[in-house]
Amino acid sequence: MPIEAGWLSGARRVPSPNRDARPEGEVSLLVLHSISLPPGQFGGEHIERLFTNRLDPEAHPYFAAIADLRVSAHLLIRRDGECVQFVPFEARAWHAGRSHWCDEGWPRTALNDFSIGIELEGDDITPYTLAQYRALAATTAALLTTYPALTGRRITSHARVAPLRKSDPGPAFDWAYFRQLLGSQCWKDYAVRGEKWT
Repeated sequence: MPIEAGWLSGARRVPSPNRDARPEGEVSLLVLHSISLPPGQFGGEHIERLFTNRLDPEAHPYFAAIADLRVSAHLLIRRDGECVQFVPFEARAWHAGRSHWCDEGWPRTALNDFSIGIELEGDDITPYTLAQYRALAATTAALLTTYPALTGRRITSHARVAPLRKSDPGPAFDWAYFRQLLGSQCWKDYAVRGEKWT
């Protein structure tokens, strides 16, 4: 799955207006999320509508509170493994919100400036699909090849960078299986340091 000009080959493009330029052009962190709209329901066009500012607040009671949000992610991986890209990786998507990251011992905020956000269609409790893990591993491998500052140590969860606000992708996400699919070369430098990769 090569990446060309910030776009993942084979991904369906649904450009989001909710993006801007990265201040320094840095790409050095991957943040994994989960999303389902309405919560706990999969399929449909609601996620794409949210990320493109077209969510109908009357389509579901939950949507009234979120329809005016201006958010996006770089990529959505649906339950069947389809990849939908909203923002090129070289641009800043609006996915991490208030969050922080300890980067080689240095605290950092404004994570959207240097991170890539990938949403998995799911929730904290429903197991993710094999197709999703395979698509995520293939995408991650392409990102690691394309962006040298991104390493196995720089893959984390929304829960870890915003622990008081977020829990995704949740305990349903199998980090060990994801690492296995990626292969040892992608995360051995992380494991050697004795750090927990979540």
